[in-house]
Amino acid sequence: MASSATDIEPEAVQYSASPSGITTITLNRAARRNAVDPPTAQKLYTAFLKYEADDSQKVCVFHGANGTFCAGADLQEVAKGSQAAEPHFGPVEGRNIGPMGPSRMQIRKPVICAVSGYAVAGGLELSLLGDMRVVEEDAVFGVFCRRWGVPLIDGGTVRLQAIVGLGRAIDMILTGRTVGAQEALAMGLANRVVPKGKALEEAMKIAESLLRFPRLCINKDRESCYYSAYGASSMEDALRHEFEGGMEVLVKEGVEGAKRFARGAGRAGKL
Repeated sequence: MASSATDIEPEAVQYSASPSGITTITLNRAARRNAVDPPTAQKLYTAFLKYEADDSQKVCVFHGANGTFCAGADLQEVAKGSQAAEPHFGPVEGRNIGPMGPSRMQIRKPVICAVSGYAVAGGLELSLLGDMRVVEEDAVFGVFCRRWGVPLIDGGTVRLQAIVGLGRAIDMILTGRTVGAQEALAMGLANRVVPKGKALEEAMKIAESLLRFPRLCINKDRESCYYSAYGASSMEDALRHEFEGGMEVLVKEGVEGAKRFARGAGRAGKL
């Protein structure tokens, strides 16, 4: 009897929490170019919930092993009809599991995606979970599912236009064309472009740099940005949300930070 995918891929999603506070989540399905099937989606979803719940972990680096970020949903599984007829996910209600796993979540702490190889279709959508994308020079983004009649149902039409603007998002979504690293950088889809094989290393450096900042402040400012992009009913609502959250941080962290500055810390631009 042939082994199932779960029998031969016990480490399809690898989770590592470091003493310093950096969590690494790794997609590892080499035979499928890190394409996501239902068991892998569940593991990814569980991994991000675990990261959120662990107060010792401050930043997450999310990447794909074997030179590829993620080739999207596992179309061999979709072809069986199981995902379309009896999906493993339910309706969009809160932060429940999506087809690619954590795709309906707004992760509550920083996430940096290290992108190598292909980040296409559902893999593009997973990369949009990151606050930042560190991209290797030969990496490829694209809505390749356009070719097969598979729609974006993991946040692609929601997050992509918020990140790169409606015009560029519509271009990518309608044409399904290939977008290379330099174009991704120009449109804001990539935040850094690095040599081949260096995305994970650079993402870890950025994660380490975030550890030095007061945690409540960085998380509150981050949350306010996302509220303004997705949740605010008006500019006044967004400004009110920013101010009320900021005042809480000012009391808990800002006053003490100002005292340290007054005592001489941080002069001449030093952190």
